[in-house]
Amino acid sequence: MYTDLHCHLLWGIDDGPEDPAATLSMARALSALGFGAVAPSTHAQPQFPGRADVAARREEVRALLAEQGIALSLFEGAENMLDEQFLERELSDRGWHINGGPWLLVEVPFEAIVPTLAELVFRLRRKGSRPLFAHPERCAHFEGKGRAEEVVRTGAGLQLDLGSLIGRYGRPARKLARKFLEAGLYTVAATDLHGPDGAQKWVSEAMRELSHAVGNTELERLMDANPARIVRGEALDDAPRDT
Repeated sequence: MYTDLHCHLLWGIDDGPEDPAATLSMARALSALGFGAVAPSTHAQPQFPGRADVAARREEVRALLAEQGIALSLFEGAENMLDEQFLERELSDRGWHINGGPWLLVEVPFEAIVPTLAELVFRLRRKGSRPLFAHPERCAHFEGKGRAEEVVRTGAGLQLDLGSLIGRYGRPARKLARKFLEAGLYTVAATDLHGPDGAQKWVSEAMRELSHAVGNTELERLMDANPARIVRGEALDDAPRDT
């Protein structure tokens, strides 16, 4: 069963679904596509509800899924924006990690370069944390030659946004996603699903594209084996291949 480590499934929390019906529709789509677990990745930013409110909503969703007979396990998660507040939380051991383990989903600015990113990864790794960078193919920083390889060598992971493979975020993101796939740089693939409209159709199309690009064995590594290990807090060995 697949595990989705980047998905905005909880209603009324951030820019994800607005009500329980939309959450249920998303959950049904994910279950139909073979997902058995999700770590809902609420935006960890001041304008959105905090950790306690998110945990309460996650329990509501868990109960609703059980009531509706949808076999989808839920784990703690968050999408951490790389800013001063994130660094303060993380370096003072108050970080918002995936299922309480060492891994945490981190989003770098879409349009900005982060000159000290590799150094930050090194600092996080020294304290036992492992950043998983969300949708790098959509971020300007990773357009620079060798930057993705650098953070992977330093100990970070990269999360492929499945929608990038089918052009949901434009041709440059699609091209970069294919490049990173060919180099073996990705640790996991995830949906970054925000709503139910057309979800089952486009995610299915993206999964077929992923399988076509790298084969079923690699698809299973990116969507099943590695995400499951991250939820369990296990270390990965995902060094980039020579190309």
